[in-house]
Amino acid sequence: MNTTELKGNWHEQKGKLKQQFATLTDDDLTFEEGKKEEMMGRLQKKLGKTKDELHKLISGL
Repeated sequence: MNTTELKGNWHEQKGKLKQQFATLTDDDLTFEEGKKEEMMGRLQKKLGKTKDELHKLISGL
């Protein structure tokens, strides 16, 4: 999953993630240009998943 893929349909993916994981907030899912790794780190910490697991989860939405 590259930044272009993530950025292209992030609003849709963000909604699906919030449905699947009720503990996620808009702040957790804020995607800013150049800060993808920071956001992924927040998600890893909050969901207790590895970076690989998150990539697969987001790609599968």
